Amino acid sequence: MNKKRAAGFGFILGFALCVSAAERPNMIVILCDDLGHGDLSCYGHPIIKTPNLDNLAATGLRFTDCYAAAAVCSPSRAGLFTGRNPNRAGIYDWIGGGPVHLRKSETTVAELLKTAGYTTMLSGKWHLNGHFNQPEKQPTPGDHGFDYWFATANNASPSHNNPKNFIRNGKKVGPIEGYSSSIVVKEALGWMKNRKAKDKPFAVFLTFHEPHQPIASPPDLVAKYKPFETIPGQATYWANVAQVDRAVGKLLKGLDDQKIRENTLIIFTADNGPEEWMRYPGVWNSHGTPGKVNGIPLRGWKLDVFEGGIRVCGIVNWPAQIKTSRVVKEPICGVDILPTLCDVAKAPIPENLHLDGTSILPLILGGDSLKRETPLFWFYYNARGYANFAMREGDYMLVTRRTGPLYHAGTPYSPDRYPGISEATIRAPELYNLRTDPMEVSDLSKKQPERLQSMVAKLNHIFNELKKTAPSWQEKK
Repeated sequence: MNKKRAAGFGFILGFALCVSAAERPNMIVILCDDLGHGDLSCYGHPIIKTPNLDNLAATGLRFTDCYAAAAVCSPSRAGLFTGRNPNRAGIYDWIGGGPVHLRKSETTVAELLKTAGYTTMLSGKWHLNGHFNQPEKQPTPGDHGFDYWFATANNASPSHNNPKNFIRNGKKVGPIEGYSSSIVVKEALGWMKNRKAKDKPFAVFLTFHEPHQPIASPPDLVAKYKPFETIPGQATYWANVAQVDRAVGKLLKGLDDQKIRENTLIIFTADNGPEEWMRYPGVWNSHGTPGKVNGIPLRGWKLDVFEGGIRVCGIVNWPAQIKTSRVVKEPICGVDILPTLCDVAKAPIPENLHLDGTSILPLILGGDSLKRETPLFWFYYNARGYANFAMREGDYMLVTRRTGPLYHAGTPYSPDRYPGISEATIRAPELYNLRTDPMEVSDLSKKQPERLQSMVAKLNHIFNELKKTAPSWQEKK
């Protein structure tokens, strides 16, 4: 840790020790993988039943305009853990190996919460290392502030059923019986029950593999949905989402059994939109849905910066504080999780930490709006559709293309692609009003030129500033 960060952390620790741990809640963040905005029954799915998540929403907050930090997995996780647009950290795409990783110089939410007296735990998918569990090459989750970690590099292997690739605090676990999300929850509940620092509040990050490929679902749930299947693989996918709900039910029961449910803040969301059916042969049983708004389908899928690729489910539940359930339309994002948890934990954030998110605690406590210093924005150099940039301001979404070479969508970043980022400029802007046009089909750029010009100028400023520190990952010879 450099001296500037160390000094900042020392100040935080001194401040945090003045706050009674008993006043602060335990916190659990649940992140699903490739779960569509419309995949839960409380978000309008006509077939999938998700009673546990529906109950969390019915007794908490359900966000209609919740966004992932990115349109693909590794960048989205980097955004969640750092509170910053993932391009700032050089996480430009999903990590397939090599030099790309979440650098130790990045400050994570786990590190900040530890300075405030929290114990921290990660259980599930990590996917922020090109060389996973090789501490001599790249930092592990333990180096990023997690006191305890139980994780896989990328997907559960060989599938969600009986995975063999979990690592616990740097040591291989071997084959485990059960389904991934339930295994992840069981590990977390065991840690909560047996942890030594019972006098400290905890922050747990449950990063489910479901419903990402390779999909495997419990036979009893598949049988339940088989009568509704019209395309092969639908029942398996629907059952996979239901398995997520089953795992959440086990989590809630475990919290009740340990008598810690009341003052536990739970945030449930996803890392990006759903995988498109048959985008490649291996996803023949991916049947997620981007969802609808007022009966109008959202445009795009995973790998898109259109709504279907970045708008996800968002549920917040905290019995001790949220006494009246609400549906909230104010836009929020994965980059808001770090400042929110730090706000709840009374953990000050170093002034030199350039965040793109903002705390949503005012919404949790009953407010209906947020004031953002930086508009929500996305840049994905290798997007599936023609658009690479998106920026939301109020009800309006600016969507633009980029200049430069094109690459095959779905393939990971390599250093030779850096010019497609460092030399990119904004071109062909489009403007949409998401309240009246959630499908993003009625371009308002010619009808509202002043708004378009203003938003393009802001996005240009943000992107040019971002590129100054975005690393190339060119390995030294």
